[in-house]
Amino acid sequence: MLRLSVQSSVGALKAIAEPTRLRLLVLLASGELSVKDLTGILGQSQPRISRHLKLLAEAGLVERAPEGSWVYFRVADGGEGGALARLLIQAVDHDDPVLVRDRRRLEALREQRERAAQIYFHKHAAEWDRIRALHVAERDVEAAMDEALGEGSFHLLVDLGTGTGRILELFGPNIERGLGIDLSLDMLHLARARLERSGLRHCSVRQGDIYDLPVPANSFDVVVLHQVLHYLDDGARAIREAARVLAPSGRLVVVDFAPHDLEFLRDEHAHRRLGFTEETVAQWMSAAGLDAVSHRSLKPEPGSDGKIAVSIWLGRDPRILMAKTKREVA
Repeated sequence: MLRLSVQSSVGALKAIAEPTRLRLLVLLASGELSVKDLTGILGQSQPRISRHLKLLAEAGLVERAPEGSWVYFRVADGGEGGALARLLIQAVDHDDPVLVRDRRRLEALREQRERAAQIYFHKHAAEWDRIRALHVAERDVEAAMDEALGEGSFHLLVDLGTGTGRILELFGPNIERGLGIDLSLDMLHLARARLERSGLRHCSVRQGDIYDLPVPANSFDVVVLHQVLHYLDDGARAIREAARVLAPSGRLVVVDFAPHDLEFLRDEHAHRRLGFTEETVAQWMSAAGLDAVSHRSLKPEPGSDGKIAVSIWLGRDPRILMAKTKREVA
């Protein structure tokens, strides 16, 4: 049963006791939206919408995430405000004509965003396809990642350098909440379109620096670094930051190229490193305080055009496991 303090209940109910703010809350229940998105759907000015969102955020009903010059909002994930927000959303009549109209405008906005994402994707598809053809089939890599993580569901997963959001889509059915972080606004637009198309409302994306993640320590059960390290100048630093946000006994999955000699990837596609040895990433994990649990190398099929093997490393935060071992010894 939901139990809220008097102060939280009164503050949240005051914040929601206005038609526009209730409409905003219902819209945000369908996924994160920017201030610009919401002004277009509701047909109100940016200052007015921003003021309403500010009140909802102060009451703990919604969360805000700055992204460049934009700000995205979504229903609060936790806390008393988030619990009350979900209760209110369930109680609202979603067949109300005003809410139906809002929903139709939201669907039109998403269709427009999807078209823009597809235009960007097709513009760059040729170069992406060229790189994909050089290494192991993605279906094999994804199957190996799934095997490395093992069976079961996870509470929180973060995908660092999320790109098009494919990893969130892949693991979405087995997680309670997913977050993708990327520095590129163009890639974030692609990822949002993919998540909306897949109906993964429990997954979202944020702009952020992989060396200074905008999330607290000890937060995630799973952290994924999929084909990211070869773009970075300091892979060890990225691993340390990934380890920082891992919860006790959490798992870090790293996927990247094995060593190769295709120099054109450095010259034409901004690759900083031409693959990594098994020992290199394992040492980075150990230096970050993680146990390097396993490594697997996937080689291209004989006779294919592929020239690059793909490696998968699994690291684990040892804290809870270590505590359990100590208790058993005692």
